[in-house]
Amino acid sequence: MKVVGFAGYSGSGKTTLIERLIPALKARGLRVSIVKHAHHAFDIDHPGKDTFRHREAGAFEVVVASSRRLALMREFEQQAQLSVHQLIAELYDGVDWVLVEGFKSSNLLKVEVWRAQSGEQVRYPDDDFVVAIATDQPALPQETLRPVLDLNDPAAVAAWLVDNGERFEYHPEYYA
Repeated sequence: MKVVGFAGYSGSGKTTLIERLIPALKARGLRVSIVKHAHHAFDIDHPGKDTFRHREAGAFEVVVASSRRLALMREFEQQAQLSVHQLIAELYDGVDWVLVEGFKSSNLLKVEVWRAQSGEQVRYPDDDFVVAIATDQPALPQETLRPVLDLNDPAAVAAWLVDNGERFEYHPEYYA
């Protein structure tokens, strides 16, 4: 499996780019999974549903499945900060690409998503794990030898990822 991160500040376009990359990669016959970092408490369940009631009753894990999907919900008894590598380990091993959103300080190879209008500084000069920059700007604030990808052309970003796929091959033993 190949893993690439997408890092950038809020509002830079990470989610939109990933949303558009998924069908571009799927059109190439590739299976794609996502790992997303959430900053706040979140819930995918709803009060009154059986799974919600089971979690509220104290179940550590609830797996719900149908003929179309599976969901696993795990309640941590104490707050836990799982690493991106622990989350990748939870994924189905038959996936071709894992796109990671967030985890901008991780040691994964990543594409920085940057827009000048955000007012934020670029990260690539100080992050050796940034291997490319996806932007809608004609010029970057600091020179780089890294590839500059068109943020508004997900097909081109997908092509670049596939063309450089060997670079993104994930070896969990490197991160142990």
